[in-house]
Formats: sequence, C-alpha cells, structure tokens
Amino acid sequence: MIVTPAAKATIGLGLTQIVGWGTTFLMPSVLGRHIERDLGLPSEIVYGGITVMFGVGALFAPRVGRLLDRTGARSVMTVGSIVYALSLAALSFSQGLATYLLCWAAMGIASTLALNTPASIALAQVAGARARQAIAVLAIVGGFASTVFWPVSEALEVFFGWRGVLLIYAAIHLLVCAPVHLLTLPGRVKAGPQAAAGATAAPAPSDHTRRIFLLLAIAFSCGAFIFTGFIVHAIGVLRGLGHDPASALLLASLIGPAQVAVRLIELVFGHRYAISSSALFAAAVLPLGLGLALLAGGNFAIALLCLVAYGIANGLKAVLRATLPLALFGRAQFGTYLGRLALPQGIVSAAAPPVLAAVMANYGAEGVLGLTFIVATVAFAATVLLVRTSGPVR
Repeated sequence: MIVTPAAKATIGLGLTQIVGWGTTFLMPSVLGRHIERDLGLPSEIVYGGITVMFGVGALFAPRVGRLLDRTGARSVMTVGSIVYALSLAALSFSQGLATYLLCWAAMGIASTLALNTPASIALAQVAGARARQAIAVLAIVGGFASTVFWPVSEALEVFFGWRGVLLIYAAIHLLVCAPVHLLTLPGRVKAGPQAAAGATAAPAPSDHTRRIFLLLAIAFSCGAFIFTGFIVHAIGVLRGLGHDPASALLLASLIGPAQVAVRLIELVFGHRYAISSSALFAAAVLPLGLGLALLAGGNFAIALLCLVAYGIANGLKAVLRATLPLALFGRAQFGTYLGRLALPQGIVSAAAPPVLAAVMANYGAEGVLGLTFIVATVAFAATVLLVRTSGPVR
C-alpha cells in the first residue's frame, strides 16, 4: 500500500496537533489546580497563561504566514516543536508570576510556528486540490485532544507531579513532534513561474480583494470571540439559566459530538457543495441557537438546540478558517493571508474569556447570551456580505 505525501502529512499533523493542543491550551484544566497551589498564584493568573499565549501568537502570525509561503512548512514547524519543548521544560521549573507568564509567551511563539494555522498551510501546500478534505480530517482528529490528554495528564500527575508531566510533554515535542514535522512535511514550496515571480514582489491587492479580506476578518474574529470565550463559561451559563449541575454537564458534553459529526459530514459530502454555502450555514445557525437560548434557555430542549447549534458552527468554522481563505485567495499567498487573518482572531481569542467572565459576573447568563448573540449576528451579516461580494466559491 502506497501512502501519498498528503496522507503522510495529514497523519503526522493529526498526531502533532493533538499533542500541541493537549499540552498547552487544555493542560491547565487538569494541572492548573496543582500549579496554583505550588506557585501561590490565583486561578485567573494560571488560566491567564492561555490568554498570553493567544495574544503573543497573534502578534507573530502575519510574519510567520509570509515565512511559510517562502520556505514551506517543514523547517518552520520543526522549529516550533523545539520551541514548545524548551517552553514546557522552562515552565516546569517556574517559581512565580514572571517566569510562569514568560513561559506562556514563549509557547505563544511556538503555537504560531507549529499549531493550527501552520498545519493548515502545510496541508494546502502538500494536498493541492484535496486540501479541503485533508483539513477536514485534521479538524476531526484534533477534536480528540481533550479525550486523549485530559486523562493522560491526570494519570501522569499522580506519579510525576505537574512539573514532571511538563517535562514529559517537552520530551514528546522534541522526540516525537519535531521528527514528524521534519520527515512528513514538504520543504520549500514548489511553485510555477507566476507564483515564483510573486514570491519576490507580490502584486498589491485590489480594492475588491481588500473588501473580501476585511469582511472575512470580521466574520472570523467574531466567531473566534464566541468559540473561545463561550466554551469556557458554557456550564456556568447553563446553570445560570436554571439547569441543575448534572443537566448542565450533560448539555455541555454534547458540543463535542456535534462538532465531530458536522466535520465528518463536511469530509464526506463537502465536495458536493460550495465552501461559501458551508460558511453561510455555519454563520446562520449560531445566532439562531443563541437567540433561542436567550429567549427560553431554561427549557431543556431549547438549551439542547443552542448547544448543538454552537457545536455545529464551531465544528464547521474549524475547517472554514483554512479552506475559505484558500478558495478566495489561492495557494500562492495562502500563508500570508492566513497569517494576517490570525492576528485579529488571536487578539479576540485572548480577550474573550476574561471579557465574558466579567459579563457573567455583572449581568449573569443572560448577559453572556445577549453579547454573544450580538457578536454572532455581526458575523452572520459579514458572511452574507462576503458571499455577495466574492460570489460562490468551491
């Protein structure tokens, strides 16, 4: 059986993305309370490391995107794995606030080099016309990061403590992820004469392209605010609407299956309809679900519809974040555009959890639902204008 370069890259990146998300973004959910105790830091600071990671990563994203267009993904993502290893190893020796946050800032640089956006760019470079399917597979596989790493982190902490767990994770990045990136990803991008000329002096974007980019940035950034912020407070919102703890946990647990289900549908049937149709559907279902919850979220069936709608929209957005820009802007400058789009998304992702926490504290669950409904409506309007401006894209 011959394994194609695209299949090899998809399998390799599936592994490294699970490790990347599981050892960083998802790590404080299990190890956070132990870090709080040993370093004497409040939980807001411990979880604030994630905010620092997103914020720093966003600042470096445009430059890294341009670098990926020029050099390919292999060396960039390999270096990213090494920086991850160094950051996690340093975090295992941290003794207080300054060193703790500095390590998360370093992980922000590593995430820009080796997590999510670079992985999508790598698949676009190696998979060509089948990039949409490859990115959908990667989104499905990446959704299992919490399933794998939450129990693994819990078990390892019992034997090695949180510092030992971080050292183990550093070793995995160095000894597993770095070689996988080095051996499975393409080096310098093979480009035709036109693309090669563009590498030295890319033409200035037209007003039409700028308008498309602006609308896409607004839609994606609004989505990032909701998807990063709401998930952190989902159980609290449900309890604030009157659901008992067991029901709230059950409802929140349905987000994951909804995400995976819609990604599987996108993988199997996505080639039959335009990417813009997926974008419109994802943008429409989210404010619909949030609006219903705002009106009657105390009802179990309505809350269920809201959470399933959220899961569907989030599941599609994980694929659309890469496939829609690829369809709109093409492969030649895909990394550049994806890096620029990552900047506002990273900033709002960093701000969303504390902003919604403040709204929750002052205005309750209804306040969170009201704000996210408004943001989702803005995202829907931007998506409608985007499709009208660009036309259907496949």
